[in-house]
Parts: sequence; structure tokens; C-alpha cells
Amino acid sequence: MNPIVSALLLAASPTAATVTPGALKTFGDWTVGCDNVHRCTLASLATDSAPGPSYTLEIARVAGPSGGFELAPGNTGDGPAPAALRIGAVRFAVAGNALTGAGAQRIVATLTTARALTLLGRTGKPLGTISLAGLSAALRYADAVQHRVDTVTAAVAKGRNPASMVPAAPPAPVVHAPALTGVPARLSKSQIAAINRTARCEPPPSPDVDWSPVVSSVGDNTSLALLPCSAGAYNVVGALFVIRGNRVTPAQTDAPAGFEATGADPETRVPSVVNGSIENGVLTSYAKGRGLGDCGVSQRFAWDGTRLRLIEQAEMDECRGNPNFIRTWTAHVERP
Repeated sequence: MNPIVSALLLAASPTAATVTPGALKTFGDWTVGCDNVHRCTLASLATDSAPGPSYTLEIARVAGPSGGFELAPGNTGDGPAPAALRIGAVRFAVAGNALTGAGAQRIVATLTTARALTLLGRTGKPLGTISLAGLSAALRYADAVQHRVDTVTAAVAKGRNPASMVPAAPPAPVVHAPALTGVPARLSKSQIAAINRTARCEPPPSPDVDWSPVVSSVGDNTSLALLPCSAGAYNVVGALFVIRGNRVTPAQTDAPAGFEATGADPETRVPSVVNGSIENGVLTSYAKGRGLGDCGVSQRFAWDGTRLRLIEQAEMDECRGNPNFIRTWTAHVERP
């Protein structure tokens, strides 16, 4: 596995018992993952012989007795969007960007016994194929996570038990965040120099790069500072600080963020994010495993008054041409 991706996956493993993103599993040419509300997503991967995939397929299913499938064929290049799916001699039209309902259920049932899926354009011309190797095993894994095994709702591990035996989806945690009032704090030159020392930040990669911190109000008379700290080919690591009045301290998170669980530098206690930004009180991180953006970890955090709380995490640990990350954690944000 790509060593950078290994570092990303290490950073994605939770340290707090209350935040436990789901694990990703790969079966053949498919990766599957389920989040904390047991929504499972399956993503197609390029085969070793593929010259460079232009098309992908995502299969998602929510938990619960009536949880249905949603299929979303995707185009990773500049070619036309798929208009139909062909499995053997059977053809299914694509309405809009996704297929849902009974039609999606029939497609999934057909896919489990097929070897390959062909995507067709509007004229019926084949656009590309997607390997189905490993799909049945991935669906079986999702059946187990959603407790569908041996019930009539299972995709693969079917049985005679009624749908009523399938449990409802677990509730998503709620993050109570302060109202977004106030203006961002202003850091003095001496404060910026101090937090650079604390985070052990490197100098900017070139003189024309803006290496100044981004400061945003997160409510409750508090601001969050995102300080560029180091840079690679396609990743910028930013250190996180909280500003209350004249006091500037390292931020706290309830889950590892970015590359390292220990922060911007392994010898500091400053947490960090990668390719981070702050908008409407939400901090985002997008750590790429490689320049194509087809593997890595993306995260979103919200300030709850004492620390940054993970409200969404999506991952892809296989660098095999699919840029659609799989959601492994979700939470709701409530503000006054």
C-alpha cells in the first residue's frame, strides 16, 4: 500500500471512545465501508489491467427494515455521463444522477450473479466497463453490519426471517455548537511568531506563498486560527489554535485530524489538518494520498465551546481510480 495512505489511515483511527469511524474493507475490485448510523457504501475500483478508469459505480444503502439501495454511476473524466447500465443482455436506464427504489433493488440483485457491468451513453454506445469481482462479498459484509443476515432484506445473505427483525439505524450523535456571532480575533506579530514556535512550523516553501494564519470566529467569543505549517507536493499541513481574548492555546479535537494523531509535529501537542479551511464555523480537512485525489481522508469539525468535534469523515484507502470517498462517520450540528 502507498506509505502516505498508510499514514492517513493511521491518523484516521479514533482515540476517543465516543468517536469510532467505521472500517473500510476491500473485496476484489470493490471497497465497502459503513458509518456510525450503519449507512453502508460500496465503491468500484479500477482493475490492474485498466489503462485508467473513467467511470465508477457507487452503491449505498441505509440501515433499517425498509432501507433501500441507491446507485450512482460516476464519470471521473471529461467524457459523457452514463445514460444506461447493461448487465449481460439486461439494460437499465439511468434517470438523473442516481437510481433508487425497486429499480435499484433489481439491479443489485442482477449484479450479484454477473461478472461485469457495461455503462452506455445516450446512443447506446459502450462507454466503459466496471468489474464486479468482489461485489457479492462486499454486499455480504454490508448485510452483516446492518444485521440483515438470514432476513428477506439481505442482498446476499438471504433468509426467511421477516424485515421486522432488522434493527433501525442507530441515531447520529448531536454536536451542540454556539451561535456564530462575533468577529474574528486579530493576532499580533508576536503571537503569530509564538504559535509558529509552538507548532514547530516550517518557513513558507517560497517567498510569494502567503503563510499567514486564517482566523475565523466560531462563536462564544472564540476564534479558531489555522496556521500553515508545512507543505508537500499536494498537501499543506495547518496547525490549529484557539483564541479567547489575549490567550492563544492549541486547539483540542475529539478525533485525530490530518496526517498525525499527535499534531502538526510529532513532538508538539498542536493538532493539525491537511488542506484545511474554515467556513460557517466548520473546519474541513482533505488529506490526499496522491495527487489524483483518489485516496485519502476528508473530515469536517465543528466547535462545541470546548473542542473541535468530528461531524463527518470520509475515506478511501485504495489508490485505484475512484475519487468518491466513503463516509465512515457522521454527526448532526445544532446551534441556538
